[in-house]
Amino acid sequence: MATAAASSSSSLRKRTGRSSAAVSFQLPEKEKPDTVVPLGSSGQISFGGAFVALMIARYFSATSNLIHDCDEVFNYWEPLHYLLYKSGFQTWEYSSQYALRSYLYLLLHALLVGPAAWWYGSGAGKVGVFYSLRFALGALSALTEAALVESISRRFGRRVAAYTLVLLCFTSGCFNASTSFLPSTFSMYGITLASALLLADELVAAVAVAAFGVLVGWPFSVLATAPLVVYALFFGKFWKVFLAGAITSICTILMSLLVDHYFYGQWKFSILNLVIYNVAGGGDSSLYGVEGFFFYLKNALLNFNFAIVFALMLPVMMLLSRRSSDKQLFCAISPIYLWLLFMSLQPHKEERFIYPVYPLICLASAAAIERIPDLVSKVSRAYDPESLLLKLSKLVRPLAMALILVLSYSRTTSLLQGYSAPMHVYRQLSSLENTSSTGSTVCIGSEWHRFPSSFFLPSSSYKVSWVDDGFRGLLPFPFNSTAGGTRVAPAYFNNQNQASSGQFLTEEENCSLLVELALKRSGQAFRGENATTWEAVAERSFLDNQKSPPLYRAFFIPWLWENKNTFGVYRLSRKR
Repeated sequence: MATAAASSSSSLRKRTGRSSAAVSFQLPEKEKPDTVVPLGSSGQISFGGAFVALMIARYFSATSNLIHDCDEVFNYWEPLHYLLYKSGFQTWEYSSQYALRSYLYLLLHALLVGPAAWWYGSGAGKVGVFYSLRFALGALSALTEAALVESISRRFGRRVAAYTLVLLCFTSGCFNASTSFLPSTFSMYGITLASALLLADELVAAVAVAAFGVLVGWPFSVLATAPLVVYALFFGKFWKVFLAGAITSICTILMSLLVDHYFYGQWKFSILNLVIYNVAGGGDSSLYGVEGFFFYLKNALLNFNFAIVFALMLPVMMLLSRRSSDKQLFCAISPIYLWLLFMSLQPHKEERFIYPVYPLICLASAAAIERIPDLVSKVSRAYDPESLLLKLSKLVRPLAMALILVLSYSRTTSLLQGYSAPMHVYRQLSSLENTSSTGSTVCIGSEWHRFPSSFFLPSSSYKVSWVDDGFRGLLPFPFNSTAGGTRVAPAYFNNQNQASSGQFLTEEENCSLLVELALKRSGQAFRGENATTWEAVAERSFLDNQKSPPLYRAFFIPWLWENKNTFGVYRLSRKR
């Protein structure tokens, strides 16, 4: 009926020459469609309101989020610490021999957090710099997502925007990704803002933002921007869109080349080096583990639960309930399916690789939930708005949202309660009195991958050393600031993940502090359990995922979570 009304109004306008406002007529209240809010109408979700809600959620993420991947620490937090304080760990990817990582990404964040580093100084307050950058990342995430919500509200209506906003605020995936210091997160910011500009018909700006976000962040995510770029070229002003993308790309690449020339001491094209290593046979990323085809789907079910199910259903729902705005909607959400399929075909998989499309999953899920009554009408032919079946279908929407939110809260709570011990234990270092004139050596064995970065070390008199617990991969080494720092190519690095003979501390009696995870497994001995040598100064429980049932460790269920799961002790010990 809404289509007939629009057609009648258009026909009458052609005959009379009057504006649509003068000739349009109102549908009866009960027959008004509740889906699309026209551009410029009232009742939309504003940018400011969305930003406030998102900023509250991102504040909690900044203060309590885990570090979900050791790459975040050793490839980003540690080199950033070196840029700010001239100390930190270096990985082979930052060796001038390989130069897989661009310092442009780090430099932008160093400039962002530079005032905080000056304010907090180089002592125990360094951890404040860590959380300051997290807060800035959360604010950037909130800004891009608020722009997306406002564009959704104008393009698809208030209900879709409200659902999207709620999912952005509360789903575990967005909680985890929004404040992670990772290039894939930076690409997520760029793709989110570019999608917002696309829906606002700002196609030139959308392509420019997408290009900058991809090249500064993660070059492989260019595939996730392909639908947006193609749409902008075909439906926008071709040459303006083309030049915007080309100029932005060239300028960003030139900045990367200049910054890397300064830090590597020679001309290095890190973006190309990374692509060659991963794609063109220059290296073997499967050295760091391979996963099955359904890895990302399982991961998405944990981080988005039923929201990912609705997101995957949306293309079918769009075919059954076609709308005039579906062209823009399909362009905005198509990166989800393209990116999931492409990444699922790669042997090496990690959760962070899917971060770039996380906000788009929320949009797709929200649009699918909003269309539930349309789907019911098509399948059952219950077009009467007063039919009981249609009324019941509208109740499914809040119930679906409630279920998603409860499961999201349960998942996030389980992660924070089960695995936040390292962040809390390392913060206790600042409360210890350093009585040694030569400094304190913090020894870490099998828990090297959960070291939260040198920002948690109280001063330069503390240093971290790895002790041999059986790991045979290549571990990071400290930057050698006296021998060229970022410009040297240390001989002990290789791109085959082969351990170096010098990566472990051979004289463990030099350890003054020890970090260990003591699990309740038979036959395992721990250094810190020797009470004659070590005394515990900080302890916190840590969930043993290998000994805990999958359902109870994945989601927090009161009482059952504590009683069904098995826990170890994350311990900071001091030599007596």
